[in-house]
Amino acid sequence: MGIEIITLLIVASLLGLMALGVPLGITTLTVSLATAILYFGERAGFFIVAANVGEVLHKYELIAVPFFVFMANVLERSGIAKSMFDSMAIMGGRFRGSVGVQTTFVAVLLAAMSGIMGGEIVMLGLIALPQMMRLGYDRKLAIGIICAAGALATLIPPSVVLIIYGLAAQVSITKLFAASAVPGLILATLYIIYILVRVRLNPSLAPIYDVPETGLPFFQRMRYLKGIILPALLIGTVLGVIYSGVATVTEAAAIGAVGALVVAAARKELNWVMARDAMRQTVLTVGSIIWLVIGAVSLIGIYNRIGGGEFLRGVLTSLDIGPIWVIVVMMLIVMVLGTFLEWIAIIFITVPIFAPVVIDLGFDPVWFGVLFAMNIQMYYLSPPFGPACFFLKSVAPKEIQLQEIFVAVLPFIALQAVGLFLVLAFPQLALWLPSMLD
Repeated sequence: MGIEIITLLIVASLLGLMALGVPLGITTLTVSLATAILYFGERAGFFIVAANVGEVLHKYELIAVPFFVFMANVLERSGIAKSMFDSMAIMGGRFRGSVGVQTTFVAVLLAAMSGIMGGEIVMLGLIALPQMMRLGYDRKLAIGIICAAGALATLIPPSVVLIIYGLAAQVSITKLFAASAVPGLILATLYIIYILVRVRLNPSLAPIYDVPETGLPFFQRMRYLKGIILPALLIGTVLGVIYSGVATVTEAAAIGAVGALVVAAARKELNWVMARDAMRQTVLTVGSIIWLVIGAVSLIGIYNRIGGGEFLRGVLTSLDIGPIWVIVVMMLIVMVLGTFLEWIAIIFITVPIFAPVVIDLGFDPVWFGVLFAMNIQMYYLSPPFGPACFFLKSVAPKEIQLQEIFVAVLPFIALQAVGLFLVLAFPQLALWLPSMLD
């Protein structure tokens, strides 16, 4: 049986099992085991799958994931997000759209502290959405800001998406973090410009944040910066030790986890119940990630062993189009897969095949990693399966329907596409900072 038929059967099996409601990690693991047994026999098949999984799970860099997830969970429960939001809103003063702009700033800070998108959107949905609705913000604008800004955690370091990509592509996670910083800030800037332009054209979309504190002189408002001092120190420490070369990404993640406990203690929020809940949620989150990793790694390992990787690489390199258009095709494939697969599965299924092709075409895999993360960010917002929309729906008021959230994020998906095009057309936007680390 040719590899083309095997490929179609594997895809059909994946879709069939998912249609039956089988979890994705179990689906990919089942298909990989079945393929391995059919090709290599029961004993050898189980051994090959176990060897593939064991090789990835022994990666030292993977330890960074539970540390960053734990850091995010501690910060979420220590009230740091609300303090940052209050401080930034007051510092922003009285200008139209200020709360929307400050929400974007807070989202950037939260992304730099956690790397976990779901928790960030939930926090913003609980803190910023009621505030904007109370002030009379247009509901669709407020929803779009929270979903788009919250999804920045997929790109701004220490993004867990970039850590998993680095493991799959076997490239420096430190360089990926450096490369993604500027594109992440570009996206945040595009969001802020969009907010300011929209409210200037239609002032009714965003009333002015009129509280006594915002009317104080700037230097008197400076005392409200205390809400962001500790988070800024934590962010600076974690990213500083990475970029300076003092610590690896994994060691920096451990520093961040300890630092989050210090921040919680400084805010007098550190207690047994908070620590227990943070550890419990960390185990649940990381457990689901590991199952997805196991399933995806076992599937792509078997598929490569039977010649699938070479077949797909041959298909990509034989396309009668320019090299940059091959990259565009890869991006389109990721978008299509995003309609029915989790991002971890997408990374482990596509990146081992795409990365060698990217290198053969003369492109930098670090640059491609930034494009990949930006593509995943678009998937997070895109209907009908945009996870960001479902995260917000879980904490939004009952009158906000999922269809309304899908409509609200469309302008921001267009802005993400603009950012993706800029990095695609001007690779140095991503590569100039990593080049300074050499």
